[in-house]
Amino acid sequence: MLRCNARTLALALVAACGCASPPSSFYALEPVASRGPAAPVPQAVIVGPVSIPASVDRPEFVVRIAENQVRVDELNRWVSPLSDAIARTVSTNLAALLGTPDVATAPLANFQPVYRVTVDVQRFDSAPGEAASLDAVWVVRRTAGGSARSGRTTVSEPAQGDGHGALAAAHSRAVATLSEDIAAAIRAEAASTP
Repeated sequence: MLRCNARTLALALVAACGCASPPSSFYALEPVASRGPAAPVPQAVIVGPVSIPASVDRPEFVVRIAENQVRVDELNRWVSPLSDAIARTVSTNLAALLGTPDVATAPLANFQPVYRVTVDVQRFDSAPGEAASLDAVWVVRRTAGGSARSGRTTVSEPAQGDGHGALAAAHSRAVATLSEDIAAAIRAEAASTP
């Protein structure tokens, strides 16, 4: 009887080892914008909130596999919530594009932002081996006086490869384009204010 139980236990362990799922891979958005020749805009900026469509507001990649069809990829995940990742990436991109270290994603002690940037992401599509698409409406508002500039950034960045790493890199480039549009609006607003 003991021998039968040991054999059953061994078979159960072998079966359990054979059924182990592969490990998840994690990806992050990275800031890729760089400063151009324009003069710095030495004014503080706060980025947020950033809103994301509920359909992609999850840790797993949501990949487009056909028209009107997506798949939740359980094994390929974002390392942080997309709203936080986009805010952080836009913030770091803006610091580079505007030539100022005074860009944050949350209120800080002794930090008095001149501009607040809000972003409403309308579409955040991932098509493996094809492209990463971003459609976002954004507003740059002066914190004192309330004047504002708004815009829409719609971009599709080709994935330079088949893997999820290539998709994450394409999304990073799309967010850089969004950041460039926002930086241009901040520059225009700063130039129009005496």
